Amino acid sequence: MTDVLPQASVTSAAPAGTTDREVRLVSPFERLGLSGRALRTANWLGVVVGVYVLITAVELIGSGFKVATGDTAESLFAFASNPFVALMVGVLFTAATQSSSTTTSVTVGLVAGGLPMSIAIPMLMGANVGTTLTNTLVSLGMARDKESFRRAFSAATVHDFYNLIAVAIFLPLELATGFLEKSSAWLADATSGSDGGFVATVFSGLGTAVDAVTQPLADAIAWSTSFLPGAWHGVAMIVLGIALILLVINWLGRLLKVLMVGRAAEVLHSSVGRGPLTGIASGAAMTVMVQSSSTTTSLMIPLAGSGTFSLKQIYPFTVGANIGTTITALIAAFAFTGAEGTLALQAAFVHVLFNVFAALVVFGLPLLRQLPLRGATWLGNVAATNKLWAAAWVLGVFVGIPLALIGVTAVL
Repeated sequence: MTDVLPQASVTSAAPAGTTDREVRLVSPFERLGLSGRALRTANWLGVVVGVYVLITAVELIGSGFKVATGDTAESLFAFASNPFVALMVGVLFTAATQSSSTTTSVTVGLVAGGLPMSIAIPMLMGANVGTTLTNTLVSLGMARDKESFRRAFSAATVHDFYNLIAVAIFLPLELATGFLEKSSAWLADATSGSDGGFVATVFSGLGTAVDAVTQPLADAIAWSTSFLPGAWHGVAMIVLGIALILLVINWLGRLLKVLMVGRAAEVLHSSVGRGPLTGIASGAAMTVMVQSSSTTTSLMIPLAGSGTFSLKQIYPFTVGANIGTTITALIAAFAFTGAEGTLALQAAFVHVLFNVFAALVVFGLPLLRQLPLRGATWLGNVAATNKLWAAAWVLGVFVGIPLALIGVTAVL
């Protein structure tokens, strides 16, 4: 759920020729003197409270967007009506927050509040690109040793190239056919409402129950800002909602690392390298366990730099991490019911379908599968020779190009 840079891991790979060092993760509750079963219970209760606050914050954003825009949501986002600008907004917001989970959660809330799906879809794609910045930055920590840096930077940027190629294929395809919007709408209709069968009944019932539990806190926060006039009331709700999401994602990340990183590391070491399908499955499973694609992919970078895993072994793992992180938007969608719930669920399904289709096409087709590997290998070689290439890549892809495209579009 969180895509923040990992603070620690149960094991962190040391450079080749040295021994691994153990790093013990510390729970916030441990500082209160808890230990043993009481500590573990407190950690899991903390996770439950975190998910509750996350859903409440998403609901607050949706409500605040409605208050702030009234019936003018589409005109408010007119600057992002160009899909490439919307894509860049997703890249920049994710790079700035170091969390694709924040971007997808906020987008789900905005869609429920009236954001057009045509703008939300490129933003969700942009979140996929922006989140790759984290493990790329991690690889820079190995820049002192040329060979280790070459391997680490290649392992990090294979994720970049994979997502960039996926966007290059599916964004034009979406603009031409609307297949993501149509397929996600079908799935949302099938899993919401009262006439979609058993699955829809279960989803609707769960959504109603979650909404009943989270509504009081959302209403209380909204009331606390009701003294503000007009649209400013809605803006304050959105800002508070985003702030809560950032805080709770960091909170969940810390707790889930304490609870699950050890088991996730076992999954990583026992399954990576056993084949592409196993690599994808382990990447997805590990990301669900620690709720952070950035954590899972970043944990791989030291292992790649030390030569423990090859680029070909790490590649499918990152593909699986992309799929595993989509669960955050699905959880966020349960903040809403009725027509709003269907729209929120549709936005969440867009994220799921995009990543699944990308895995099937970019990784599934032999010709396309080699492109991220070749791009990452080339970039790793030139970056190891001249570190300025690494800096140019990071600043250009994640900051310069997005800002330039948004600026040019605004001028025109």
